[in-house]
Amino acid sequence: MAIPPRLLRPVALVYILERSTTHQEGLPKIPVPPLKQTCERYLAALEPLITREELAHTRTLIAEFLQSGGVGERLQKGLERRARKTENWLSDWWMQSAYLDSRMPIPVYTSPGVVLPQMHFQDRQGQMRFAAKLIAGVLDFKKMVDKWTLPVEYLGGKPLCMNQYYQVLSSCRIPGPKKDIVVNYATGKSPSTHITVVHNFQFFVLDVYSSNGMPLTVDQIYVQLEKIWNSSLQTNKEPIGILTSNHRNTWGKAYNNLIKDKTNKDSVRTIQKSIFLVCLDAPMPRVSDDLYYSKVAAQMLHGGGSRWNSGNRCNLLGEDGSCGLTYEHAPAEGPPIVFLVDHVVEYMKKTEFRRAPMVPLPLPQKLRFNITPEVKKDIEKAKQNMNIMVPDLDVQVFNFYHYGKKYLKSIKTSPDAFIQMALQLAYYRMYQTCCPTYESASLRMFKLGRTEAIRSTSTESHRFVQAMDDVSKQDTEKLALLQEAIKAHRAYTHMAIHGQTVDRHLLGLRMQAIEDLTSLPEIFMDTSYAVAMHFNLFTSQVGSKTDCVMCIGPMVPDGYGICYNPMGDHINFAVTAFNSCEETNAARLSRFLKEALLDLKSLVEQTLKPSPTGPEEQPDRT
Repeated sequence: MAIPPRLLRPVALVYILERSTTHQEGLPKIPVPPLKQTCERYLAALEPLITREELAHTRTLIAEFLQSGGVGERLQKGLERRARKTENWLSDWWMQSAYLDSRMPIPVYTSPGVVLPQMHFQDRQGQMRFAAKLIAGVLDFKKMVDKWTLPVEYLGGKPLCMNQYYQVLSSCRIPGPKKDIVVNYATGKSPSTHITVVHNFQFFVLDVYSSNGMPLTVDQIYVQLEKIWNSSLQTNKEPIGILTSNHRNTWGKAYNNLIKDKTNKDSVRTIQKSIFLVCLDAPMPRVSDDLYYSKVAAQMLHGGGSRWNSGNRCNLLGEDGSCGLTYEHAPAEGPPIVFLVDHVVEYMKKTEFRRAPMVPLPLPQKLRFNITPEVKKDIEKAKQNMNIMVPDLDVQVFNFYHYGKKYLKSIKTSPDAFIQMALQLAYYRMYQTCCPTYESASLRMFKLGRTEAIRSTSTESHRFVQAMDDVSKQDTEKLALLQEAIKAHRAYTHMAIHGQTVDRHLLGLRMQAIEDLTSLPEIFMDTSYAVAMHFNLFTSQVGSKTDCVMCIGPMVPDGYGICYNPMGDHINFAVTAFNSCEETNAARLSRFLKEALLDLKSLVEQTLKPSPTGPEEQPDRT
């Protein structure tokens, strides 16, 4: 299934050991695409999604928008002025619109989770030893951050922006009544030297650096964690942390109520300034092996409810061997998190747990909270909301063991594009229609670049999924249509990572109109625009060396969140949906996806024989 090399050169994500600031200043600015080009590509993206009549109406609106001297030209010029005056015309608007303006709860709706392979400890000593190694591993990553020695990532021979890597640790999202803010405490005169450890809803400050500035050893961290555990055996404490899970407006008001008290304010500030948080979770009720990872993924996303661990969230370690993390999405996308995970996992493999002569260490400080009647009322409200949210999320994690990216490379195809076409086929078989599909692409080729959308649903993918189960079509024709769909997806991916697709440009034009205090152009009030932005499939490839999987909630109430990690010989998937929507079913879509992956392989093998080599893998994106 070879793709013509002239269309898109194979690209690989490469790490090169050099100072990560070396190329930062020389990175190009993100371009503002030509207005006519974006409008044409927008219309092409709409074709498989709307009726001919709706498309004709949108064409008329686009023609008016593009008129010489019209509103489109004026907004484009404003955007180009902004691009000349700023390092990145998009990044602040993206942070604002995608994260800080959102009023939905952070668990499920915003913060991804990462599920790591199950550890083989079954008691708290094993949990403590693992936690101590994990903390030491993150501090080892932090050493590279502090010394600016992170390896520079390259894509297609070009260096990528490393800024997000420096936002992962010591960052905090602070709620506001109408919008949030993100603060990073890694810089300044006195950067943070402590982490926060949470156990049984109780928060402790753990200084992880000794007086000479050296990080604590694994053994020292273990001893400190033991002290924390023994100081937090009570299980009847108020889950103060559950307040952060509320609707952002509600949490903003509760936050102001909480910090009226000086003790509470000091404790909250200490948590906010932590390098990171570690949560020592209680074991969850046992489930069968085939449900284990689905249960853990749900734990990473929401904690299981107020009875369980929803008051403790961040780097998560269950006493039963479950482990993973959740992270605040506003400062960074997935690649820095995956790099951190891979680094910590490798560090832990090489680090032996050795007893060493002990140096007296201070008792970790327990943070105090005064639970006023008003705060108690806010906690109860947050509990209620969380207990509604938890059973509403359907999470299905599965490992597809029939093949992985090695096989897909052997048939000379893009693993990512192939998996995306399987998703298209699975959805079409389930609903007899296609839908707007979002896949994250990295814009880190540009300074301060974040993400762009790859629209996986195309005219070509639509033709393919319609033909796949058509008995009147020959396999050779189906295979040719699959090849065309993959070719279109790779071409769109290439345009996306070079800042030449539609979604972020349309966002910029819309934000420019808002800043200019003018009425929104008709194209943004059009039904077609609402359809295009309603992503029923919200997907992300999160490639990791570690045999893990990321999980995300759906973007829309009647949609799915799908993450996948293509490993050499298998593919890890996490599929989420809301139980409150009668039309969606994560388990059913997962079954259709497995069948689609097998059917595509059968289709290919009826015509092609695998060869030992293939193109380099596509870049990790999230």
